[in-house]
Amino acid sequence: MARDGKQHEGASVADGPGGEQRVSDGAAGAAGAAGGAGTVALDVSRVTKDALDDAVVRAVEGAVSSRECGAVVTFRGVVRDVDGGRDVTGLDYEAHPDATEVLRRCCAAVSAETGLRVAAVHRYGVLTIGDVALVASVASGHRAEAFAACSLLVERIKAEVPIWKRQHFTDGDSEWVGL
Repeated sequence: MARDGKQHEGASVADGPGGEQRVSDGAAGAAGAAGGAGTVALDVSRVTKDALDDAVVRAVEGAVSSRECGAVVTFRGVVRDVDGGRDVTGLDYEAHPDATEVLRRCCAAVSAETGLRVAAVHRYGVLTIGDVALVASVASGHRAEAFAACSLLVERIKAEVPIWKRQHFTDGDSEWVGL
């Protein structure tokens, strides 16, 4: 049951063969369960090699948004050109085959803990400066709880999802981060 005292339905969206998306109905999906009565929350949460463009951001926000939510907080993790005082040229992300399942469990846990709708998509592969690596979004009735839940979601994803980052520097060196 969500904070608003209502029981909500959900659906799950998964990448199928050839990259198409399959939608299946089910009890509140990993996107969370705090939508309005009669709304269906789509579980767009996944790990993908696809670019995280504005269409993906809109899909993630759309999965969490509902008419009773006055706040939608979205975080975009963007590849920056410097880290620890060193110039970065790009990143490689490698993902374990179970990364999507773990990411969805993180979303479900944060949703259960907060009673809010949450969703996230993390990219892997070769990323360049300015590319979006992570989109995380949370919707709630008020901004403070949405900001707090979004921060919790991002930290949980960073700590638990088996994705490894290798940074490449302008001097030709590279290093794995967070191993």
